[in-house]
Amino acid sequence: MIADDFLTSLAALPASPVRERYLAFVAAGGADALKRDGGPEHVTASCFVFSPDYENVLLCFHRKGQFWVQFGGHLEPQDASVADAALREAREESGIADLTLRSDAIVDLDRHELHGGFACAAHWDVGFVALAAPDVAVAVSDESEDVRWFPTNALPAAVPDNFPARMAAVLGAIAR
Repeated sequence: MIADDFLTSLAALPASPVRERYLAFVAAGGADALKRDGGPEHVTASCFVFSPDYENVLLCFHRKGQFWVQFGGHLEPQDASVADAALREAREESGIADLTLRSDAIVDLDRHELHGGFACAAHWDVGFVALAAPDVAVAVSDESEDVRWFPTNALPAAVPDNFPARMAAVLGAIAR
């Protein structure tokens, strides 16, 4: 069961208050915690796409949120795991069909409340990493207004407040 596998992946992360909140949320909600219609708060999957040298990051300009962010979204019934959902979302939203994850290791946990045009109250986002050449062809999906590469040390101004710190933590986690 995907929820059990996800709990195992979460439990393998280093102990932290964030990890403990995620474990409690998924344990309490079970499989519903991973479904879009499982309640106003649920797990989502995302993917940070970096160039192989980690000097650039591929971001999408989110249509509803009106900010630059990593690729991601809700889990779908066909997803075998949260990592699979992150990869599917990154492929759909970037247009890079042969994108693969660097690993199935979780590199980011970020619960964020949603406002405005969102039907959900909060996403318990789980992040993964993929690599792509900066010259690969990309395409904009229906959920975005643009897809573009940025230097990791020169992010655009229109990113969520905590995004630069999250991305720095992701880069630090994969450097270990």
